[in-house]
Amino acid sequence: MLFADRLDAAERLARALQAYRGRHPLVLAIPRGALPMGKLIAQKLDGELDVVLVRKLQSPFSPEFAIGSIDEGGWVYIAPHAHSTGGATDDYIEDEKQRQLAVLRERRARYTPGRSAVDPAGRVVIVVDDGLATGATMIAALHAVRAKRPQTLVCAVPVASPDSLELVRPYADEVVCLHAPAGFYAVGQFYRTFGQVDDEQAIALLRAGASHPGHAV
Repeated sequence: MLFADRLDAAERLARALQAYRGRHPLVLAIPRGALPMGKLIAQKLDGELDVVLVRKLQSPFSPEFAIGSIDEGGWVYIAPHAHSTGGATDDYIEDEKQRQLAVLRERRARYTPGRSAVDPAGRVVIVVDDGLATGATMIAALHAVRAKRPQTLVCAVPVASPDSLELVRPYADEVVCLHAPAGFYAVGQFYRTFGQVDDEQAIALLRAGASHPGHAV
């Protein structure tokens, strides 16, 4: 399965999530790549858009390789491979946690100035990302949302490695994934166009969502 771009993936995901239409779901996108997807899915499901802010902990050898993840409250998931294939020491992980917490604080101030995050308590919450490689970031996102007592917690992604899906399942009530190929290498290999989404685009998407009644953040 190959997606033209993130919006194509979001259209297909929205069709797979139609059971939640009419329940005013809260769609939480993991910035930045998932924000265009989250906005479209919230519109298709007559839901509400916001962000869930988490960060991957980067390997000392490759910033793209996750050795874990952290949420805004400081809860940390350390991947099983962090010390072996990830090459991280305990001291490195502690320093990396502090670096990423600083990024999370700065992003919250930029993305949702003047307001707190939308409260997911008692609601259907759909956490969206553009794909799962290690699953680390999604695990932190689901953990952060679960702590706020949603009624139903859904993980929704277009594509994932089979291993990451199994790691994520215990953290969600339902996992919706359109494609989990055995030959998974990287999320971007399943998109014809997979450009970066920068902070300015992310902020604009959130503001656009807030300007539409029924789809506000």
